[in-house]
Amino acid sequence: MKLSEVKNQLSTLESVTFQLPNGTFVPEHFHVTEVGLVTKNFIDCGGTVRNETVVNFQLWDANDFEHRLKPKKLLDIITLSEKVLGIEDFEIEVEYQDTTIGKYDLEFNGENFELVNKLTNCLAQDKCGIPSDKLKVRIADKKDEPCFSPDGNCC
Repeated sequence: MKLSEVKNQLSTLESVTFQLPNGTFVPEHFHVTEVGLVTKNFIDCGGTVRNETVVNFQLWDANDFEHRLKPKKLLDIITLSEKVLGIEDFEIEVEYQDTTIGKYDLEFNGENFELVNKLTNCLAQDKCGIPSDKLKVRIADKKDEPCFSPDGNCC
C-alpha cells in the first residue's frame, strides 16, 4: 500500500486500527513513534546492485491505556514527515514489536489497516541455480495420452 492510499483512507476513518496477520489487533492505545524514509542499497546473490525505498511507520504500545491516535493526528504526522524528510509516494512498511520487531506490508480491508507478513526471496534465481517450479500435471487430464493409458508403451 502506498502512502497516498493510507492518507486517502485516513481521511474517511473515525479511528485507526491495525490488525495483525493472526487476526488480533495492535492495542488501541498504540503510538506511531516514527514515520521515516528508509532506503536499502544492496547487492543480491547474483551480483546485481539494487535499492529499495519505503516509508516506515513504527507502532508502539505503552502503558498509557487512555491514549488513542486519531486519523487527523496521524495525517498531521505524515504531512510533517513529507515536508521535513522529503517523503514521496512510496510503499509503506510497518514495524511492530511482538516477540521481536517484525516488519510488515500494509493493506486495508475496508475497515482496518492489515499488517501483512513480509517474505524473503532470492532475487537472482536464474543466476544461483534455483530450479524452476516443477510443472504440475494432473494424470486425469492425460488419460488419453499413450504414456498415461493402461496399455501405453511408456517406460
